[in-house]
Amino acid sequence: MTSRLHHAGISTPDLDRLVTFYCELLGFEEVSRSTWGPGFEDADAVLGLVNTAAEMVLLRLGDTYLEVFEFRHPAPGPAPVDRPVSNSGINHICLSVDDLAFEYERLTIAGMQFHSTPRDIGDGPFAYGRDPDGNVVELWEAHR
Repeated sequence: MTSRLHHAGISTPDLDRLVTFYCELLGFEEVSRSTWGPGFEDADAVLGLVNTAAEMVLLRLGDTYLEVFEFRHPAPGPAPVDRPVSNSGINHICLSVDDLAFEYERLTIAGMQFHSTPRDIGDGPFAYGRDPDGNVVELWEAHR
C-alpha cells in the first residue's frame, strides 16, 4: 500500500528560471541535478519515449519533492500559459503556508500572477497562482 506523495514532476522550457522561482520565491532547496543524453535506455523505457535527452533538478520543501525537467529531446510541445484547471490531468500543486495574506502580498510584489485574491470557503483561505510556465500553484492556510 502507498503511504504518502513523495514528489511531482514538471517539465519546463527553461530549467534555471523555474528552479529560481521555486527556490527563491517558494522556499524549495535544490537537492540534486542530473543530465542524460540520447541512448539512455532505462530513462527512455521509464518515460515511454525514444532517445530522450534532458536535465533534471530535484527540489525539496520539507519532506516533499518536486522534479523539474528540461527536455532537449524529444522537443517539448508548447503548453498554454493559461491552461484551464478544468483540463484533464494534474491541474495544480498545493503548498501549505502559515500566513496566506503575507505570502499573497509578497509573491504578488515579486510578480506571481494570481487568479483572484485569497478566498475562504470553510477550510482556510487559499489562492491559485501561476508559476512562470503557467502551472497552477495553490497556497493554502489550513485551519488548525
